[in-house]
Amino acid sequence: MKRTNTFAVRPLSNDGEQVLRDLLDASAALWNEINYQRLMRYNDEDGFEGDVWDVDTGRLEGKYKDVLGASTAQTVRRANTEAWRGFFENKNAYHDDSNTSVTQHPDPPGFRGNQDDGRVLKGVVRKDAYTADWGERSRLEMVVGEELRDTHNSPKSRLRLEIVGAPNWPDYEDQSRLELWYDETDSTFRASQPVTVTDARETPLADEKAALDIGANNLVACTTTTDEQYLYEGRELFQRFRDTAREIARLQSKLPEGRYSSERIRRLYRKRTHRRDHAQEALCRDLLEQLYAEGVDTVYIGGLTDVLETHWSVETNAKTHNFWAFKRFTGRLACTAEEYGISVKVRSEAWTSQECPQCGSTGRTTRHQDTLTCQCGFEGHADLTASETFLRRHTEQAVRPMARPVRFEWDDHEWSEPPRFPTRESPKEQRTDPSTVDRDGNVASGDSQAV
Repeated sequence: MKRTNTFAVRPLSNDGEQVLRDLLDASAALWNEINYQRLMRYNDEDGFEGDVWDVDTGRLEGKYKDVLGASTAQTVRRANTEAWRGFFENKNAYHDDSNTSVTQHPDPPGFRGNQDDGRVLKGVVRKDAYTADWGERSRLEMVVGEELRDTHNSPKSRLRLEIVGAPNWPDYEDQSRLELWYDETDSTFRASQPVTVTDARETPLADEKAALDIGANNLVACTTTTDEQYLYEGRELFQRFRDTAREIARLQSKLPEGRYSSERIRRLYRKRTHRRDHAQEALCRDLLEQLYAEGVDTVYIGGLTDVLETHWSVETNAKTHNFWAFKRFTGRLACTAEEYGISVKVRSEAWTSQECPQCGSTGRTTRHQDTLTCQCGFEGHADLTASETFLRRHTEQAVRPMARPVRFEWDDHEWSEPPRFPTRESPKEQRTDPSTVDRDGNVASGDSQAV
């Protein structure tokens, strides 16, 4: 399996930090020079691939190899080439009417920083030009160019960095090129190490199924054939996302004429994205751990192309395109599910949000906020009902969800888990059906808590 170790690194001295900064700055500068030459040729060819591959990259590599080392300079060039190839592939897919994988016109690869605010400190190191040793004193060592070798005392003319924290995948079979960057939000150097790990997948304990209704107000509504339902709320997360967006807009309105961004604005963008991604990744892990424990071997999720094309309000578009990032979430969900031996299948979920589970009608139902009502007398939670209907369509097993689904909220660190003891509930966990709780907050007799 392909996985990625992401971790923070610390230079062992002030000299080491300056070497690392110079290394990343030179890497970003080489990227920018190669990218500029290719972008000029792309624009001269009126948007066609043209002569972007005719740039004299050998001359540019030679300009920086004394700082970066020949192998790292070559890796920067290859990374830029891959970015341009990916751009042309996405552009072709966008203009292919039969291909719906790319819905917005892609942009050419961008620059790392700008002239006014300086370059972003970011670079890559070839797979055989660094070593990562994991243990009680984890270390990362990498090759640097001759110009930097005399400014530090690392052995064998290699820059040595301390690795902070433990990796998710320390026992890997092979490693790919290392990415390094300076995270200005946290004032921390970070690294990303793609690795190949042994395919030691878990095996689900049964053949139960689950279906997810994915949204923005409620990030995930889940129903399983084990009669469990889970609801992960997203309103608070989205509100913070919108608040940050408003602050970004306010700061942009104060920029001098001709300026479109600033370091503070870029920092807010990164912070907003990091907060969203952290919550989504934790949600995937939390949900799949529970589904695995229940014996679920297949998760159904809805195809999202039609969903993204049918929303017109400004707020809804902000939720679907910017805040929720459907494609990234579903990719993360599938990647994490692979570790548990759970398969993720994309199926049509058309009309599941309007269909009454009691009478099957789609024309007599009305949705108001989180409530779905039908003229036949049915009333229930709209997203949970949609996941229940979705599950029924794609499984032959009976679906009879519990009357007391669990609702989870995000506290910036983790999603609350089900209570570990029958008499205790997690402070962030609430039941969606308050009728099962008496006035003193105790579960009514005859009802059992989800575990």
